[in-house]
Amino acid sequence: MRISRASLASGLIAAALAAACLPALGQEKPESILPPGFGEQPAPTPSATVAPGQPVPQPGTPQPNLASGTVPLPGATPGPAPTPTATPTLSSAQLAQYELPAYARRSLMSVGPAGPAEGALRPDAFGRADGVWIEALMREVKAPVASRWLSIALRRALVARLDTPMRVNGADFAAERAYLLLRMGEATGARAVVQSVDSENYTVKLLQMAMQTSLANGDPGELCGLTDIAQHLAWQRNWVMARAMCLGLGGQPTQAQAAISAARRNGTMSGIDLLLAEKIAGSGASGRQAVTIEWDGVDSLNAWRYGLATAGGVAIPGELMGTVLPRVRSWQALAPQFDARSRVADAEYAAARGVFSSAALVDLYGAIDPNDDQAAAELGVARDLSAAYIAPTAQDRQDALTRLWDEPKTADGKFARLVLTARAAERMPTDLDKADAVRLIASMLTAGLDRSAQKWREKVSSGSDAWAMLALADPDSRTRYAYSDVGGYAPGGDSATFKRQMLFAGLAGLGRMNAGDIDRGARNFDVKIGAENAWTRAIDRAAVERQPGTVVLLAAIGMQTPLWRGVPPEVLYHVVAALRATGQEGTARMIAAEAIARL
Repeated sequence: MRISRASLASGLIAAALAAACLPALGQEKPESILPPGFGEQPAPTPSATVAPGQPVPQPGTPQPNLASGTVPLPGATPGPAPTPTATPTLSSAQLAQYELPAYARRSLMSVGPAGPAEGALRPDAFGRADGVWIEALMREVKAPVASRWLSIALRRALVARLDTPMRVNGADFAAERAYLLLRMGEATGARAVVQSVDSENYTVKLLQMAMQTSLANGDPGELCGLTDIAQHLAWQRNWVMARAMCLGLGGQPTQAQAAISAARRNGTMSGIDLLLAEKIAGSGASGRQAVTIEWDGVDSLNAWRYGLATAGGVAIPGELMGTVLPRVRSWQALAPQFDARSRVADAEYAAARGVFSSAALVDLYGAIDPNDDQAAAELGVARDLSAAYIAPTAQDRQDALTRLWDEPKTADGKFARLVLTARAAERMPTDLDKADAVRLIASMLTAGLDRSAQKWREKVSSGSDAWAMLALADPDSRTRYAYSDVGGYAPGGDSATFKRQMLFAGLAGLGRMNAGDIDRGARNFDVKIGAENAWTRAIDRAAVERQPGTVVLLAAIGMQTPLWRGVPPEVLYHVVAALRATGQEGTARMIAAEAIARL
């Protein structure tokens, strides 16, 4: 799974910008995620529509070169601007029901649910970057990325209340952001971005994403305020069924059943897909028709089936869940429709990927019903977690942590337990005789507890993994590390050489080595930090132009592999250096330390 250096030079930024559809849940190739025959284009369709009052593109603005299949980097000579397409409009009478007072309307010039106070990036995070180019980069990201902390940073960038870049419509830009969030497993964040646009400003692209976020969250009711708009902008058969379901959810069972019957007669939908829609329609007020769902003969699970089954409380067979992409595990972990016990395994996967926080994972274990006869294993974890906080002696607490860390068999499972125990690890005293310092420090750093971790600095051996993580994560470090410090790092195992390269790349990117030692280390540790390609030039340029959002997006492209072993050390160097240059040093430190913890 490792990204080759040759491929970085030749294709990390090469953009396949032909209009792609959202992938089916069981596969990555671009296909509709709705039942066969729907014929809609679920992936956001590229649009050149510019919102009224938006900045006019300036000379020198790059745009994707569709003919060559590459994306020009900032500073490239622009081609001709795309021809704007007409946006369908509704009549005044049709819009009246959606009309808001002027003070309550939200501008398309700045779209998103979160601001800096909520931990998101600032509105100008993409600076003067070309919007078409940014959207192309978003489509290039193949989630999940290697780093949990980078995934968190990418979420904070995508859900931010962002100024709409040049040459794109604000609603369309929100749709692209939501599309990437869904691929990352961030179903709730994707929905929040879609809903940050007033319904009167929805475009075809955003309506498509509203359908997708509705299904990912198991919330068909999300569509009920949009069916009239969709009838004029993007009226297709999936919206016909949405209208039927919404009639039922709105307490009009007779009309809903008539619409369902018409769909059955004219072939709009059939089989289990129709039955699931009928079940949702019958779950509203005054709905009296019971619908039994049988999965016999169903050999795959698509988003329509997943979303409506989730909404209707229909259990999905395990073998069908095995046909979906991993991102759906994160969707399921976030779904409040499921009880805590059934969500914890998926929540641990989501925690390893950055979708679930340490606090959320602790809360989920705390919500497991102690009287659930099927929850013996999960309740055992919850008891050990409790003991890690309140056992009478420090050694008892350490023993509880060790049991939690040793139990999982997979790498993601082991890392998720470090996330789970971060706050408990913070409470451990440094004078414990049998402290597992490496995992205690790694656990604290999963929650960003960098200063708490530093209290172990005098207790760890120089050249150990614990020392390396503390050197990278130190928020107050003024230490200059020498070439000999990196050379003296002696991790065990078959990844020792690679971990030494990653330590060097991290320290160099954080500016904690002098130029001479960096040059010497690059040669002797075989880390080609001076090599250039399209990706390095793009991320370095974004750093110089102080575009934190663009840097995070390009970092995700550079690290789009599920395993840390697939990330070249020179990529880590450029990512850490660019994040630091754009005021994101905390994230840079955590990513660098995570490389040591997960290798």
